[in-house]
Amino acid sequence: MAAGLAVTAAALLATGAGPGEGEAEGERVRGHPVADPAPERRATTGTVTAPVRIADGATVRLLRPGDRVDVIAAEHSATGGDARVVARGARVTKVPAASATESGALIVLSVPRSTAARLAGAGATSRLAVTLW
Repeated sequence: MAAGLAVTAAALLATGAGPGEGEAEGERVRGHPVADPAPERRATTGTVTAPVRIADGATVRLLRPGDRVDVIAAEHSATGGDARVVARGARVTKVPAASATESGALIVLSVPRSTAARLAGAGATSRLAVTLW
């Protein structure tokens, strides 16, 4: 069976026939439904966009897309707590307009997937701040 599939695939490649060729606009061949093509992914598959709420909205107004920042988390506690860096050299991709009813301000960062997970966790338990490179 595998050999038959390989021969069929080779024949299709040789003839140039592909899905949807020869069909009128909006028509599909009967049988199994054809899935719409998946959107193209960025070449940097390990990088994701992460929305992050920064505690000081005035600091966020200093940022522009393309800036590099470190994100620092300060734990909420009665005794103060420690500050730790949760993201280093994150690229700012967007600075949405702040709403008057929101506390802090939102920024969107491009970071590795593992860093996005750390940012989400830190944002749930800590106040986040940024330092600009």
